Formats: sequence, structure tokens, C-alpha cells
Amino acid sequence: MDPVRNPYAPGAGQRPPELAGRGRELDVFDVVLERIARGRPERSLMLTGLRGVGKTVLLNTLRSQAINRLWGSGKIEARPDQSLRRPVAAALHMAVRELAPRHRAPDRIAAFLGVLKAFAQRSTPTGRGGAPKLRDRWQPGIDVPAASGRADSGDIEIDLVELLTDAAAVAADVGTGIAIFIDEMQDLGPEDVSALSAACHELSQLGAPLIVVGAGLPHVPAVLSAAKSYSERLFRYQRIDRLDRIAADQALCAPAEREQVEYEQKALDLLYEKSGGYPYFVQAYGKATWDHAPRSPITAADVRVAAPEAEAELAVGFFGSRFERATPAEREYMRAMATLSLVEPETDGGRDDMDAAVPTAEIARALGRRPASLSPARDALIKKGLIYSGERGTVAFTVPHFGRYLRTQPA
Repeated sequence: MDPVRNPYAPGAGQRPPELAGRGRELDVFDVVLERIARGRPERSLMLTGLRGVGKTVLLNTLRSQAINRLWGSGKIEARPDQSLRRPVAAALHMAVRELAPRHRAPDRIAAFLGVLKAFAQRSTPTGRGGAPKLRDRWQPGIDVPAASGRADSGDIEIDLVELLTDAAAVAADVGTGIAIFIDEMQDLGPEDVSALSAACHELSQLGAPLIVVGAGLPHVPAVLSAAKSYSERLFRYQRIDRLDRIAADQALCAPAEREQVEYEQKALDLLYEKSGGYPYFVQAYGKATWDHAPRSPITAADVRVAAPEAEAELAVGFFGSRFERATPAEREYMRAMATLSLVEPETDGGRDDMDAAVPTAEIARALGRRPASLSPARDALIKKGLIYSGERGTVAFTVPHFGRYLRTQPA
């Protein structure tokens, strides 16, 4: 098998050669865009799921759908150490620049850019003595004077509502919409989450043509609900899960067929057992198997030979890199989780998903510690995106098969 022709692409946010199993989500977004274009009320979207299920790939694909409909769009990735103000300003700047050539009133665009510049510059993080840090001496690339009295109060909730409302009005002038895509939503700070929810609430009440499409870990709904009690009614939540058997086979077979390569059925059976249907793992095992297979059709024996290489690569790049970020106390906590999260294999092929949530009280009992003494480790792991709390009093890994990986590592 020619490795140059290998079609599989296991990479962070990298679109696979065949986006299988996501037709429903794409269709839903098409309906959302069409309804907004016709002036119908619609909610913003929130994609949630574990790491490796393709949320970022899907987010980028949805953005392409918006662009194809001539919407203005911008994308940001939330970071726990960064305010929403600057990245959202950059995203809106990009979105409005896409709309500007079709707007009949250049002065209207200039007026909005003035508001946008004022919004962006209102961020005033400081170092010791109240002086701005060097890295915070930042100017947006907007060649108009900053406006005054609009979106510049310094209160992110007030300012974001005003800014997004003005942006939606610009889109309405052109007869289109704006979509802001936010990845890693769980990393937004409480104030930013509250501001974003308030802005989406105002936009939905006005029927304004601007939506937010977010993606994040499974506890994003809880994060939003903690900020605003009405947030569960603001967003259409879509859980992105692993691929079913048909979609996983399609993700492997469709690209291979384009290269005149086939799989034996037993090879597909084994690949699904190994990958569990998680898109990142499907690509990783598919790539390794292609490189090891001597010829078409690819057999189960080829998969067995290639699997250790795929698992070794995952152990370093997917699991190991995350494990290395944890402190000794955090690793001890995760090892206890891994032992307690072991579940009985499912009957459909003997697959063990390792996704079981674990009560925090059981972790404390297993470690012989008081629950309160483990709170710092738990909170740090949540902040690092290694575990999440879907329900009060329980935690689970954000990474599929992470428990299995930990159980193979020496203590």
C-alpha cells in the first residue's frame, strides 16, 4: 500500500476525508440559516461532546455552510486566561468585512467599526501599579476613530449586548446574517458566559439575524445554566457522540474506495472494536492499518499488525500529552477514577468505553482521603479540561478510553 496515497487524517480539528455520520447536524443548521433568512425566530446552537468526537471539525463545516449562504462569519477559540472582549471583536471585524462590499452605505459600516473599536479598546488589564502590561498594549486594526457612548461602558454584559445588536443590524441591511463560532466554550470565564447568554437572549427577542454557534465539553450546558438560569432555553443543544457502525465503516471505506482499495468485513469489525467509533480513533487506526497493509483488500490480520503502532501514537500524542500536564496529586486522582470507572464490556463486539462517571465520594474513599481535601486536584483537572462534572457529585474523563490508558501505565 502506497503511504503517499494514505487518505486518513488523524489531527486536531483536521477534517477527515469523509465526514460521516454528521448529516443530521448539517441539516439542522441549514434549517436554522434558512429560518433566520426568512425572518423566523431561531435559537443559537451549542455542540457538546467528549474530545476526539469531531466537534471542531463540525464547527468549521457549519461555518462553511454559513459562508456559502453569504453570511458574515468569524471564529474564536476560548481560553481560560483571556477575556472574550478582544477575540469576539476580531471575529466580528472579520464578519463585517465580509459583508461590507455588499452594503450600500459605507458610512453605516464605518459607524459600526467605530463602535467595534471602542468595544475592543475598553479592555484595560493592568500590571503592578495600574500600568498596562506590555502584552496588553494592543490596538485593533480598524482605520476609523473609536465611537463614544456605545458598547464602551466597561461592563462586558452591557457592551456585548449593544455590540451584537449593532452587528445584527448591519447584517439585516444587507439582507443576510452573521454567525459567530466559539470553540472550547467551557473555557469562557463566568462573566463572559453571562454576557454571551444575555446577548443571545436579547438577539432572540429582537429576531435579529445573528447567532452564536458554540462547541465544548459535555458540561457546557451546566456552565451556561450557572451563569443565566434561562440559558437552557436560549440554545439548541446537540450532543456529538461517537459514530455508529454504519458511519464508522463509511468513514473508512469511502476514502479507500476513491483510491481503489477495499476492506474485508472482519477488518472493519476489528477496526470498530479498536476505535469504539470515536472519529479521531477511526482515523488513527485507519492510517496505521493502511501503512501496514501489503495490498487490497485490507484484512483483519493487517489491523492486528497495525494496532500497536496506532496505540503507541495515541499513547504519546493523544493521551500522554494530557497526562503530562497533570501534577502528581492530579495523576493520583485520575488513577483512582480510572480504576473506579471500569465498566463491563458491551455485548456488541466486546467494546469497553471507559466513560462511566464516578462519584467523587468513592474516589475519596479509594484514596483514603476526605472529599474536601481532594477538591483542589478535582478543580484543577476540570480547569485543564481532563475531567468534567456532568452531574453534581460525579466526575468523568473528557477523553474517550483515557481510563484504559491510565490502567496500562505504571504507578
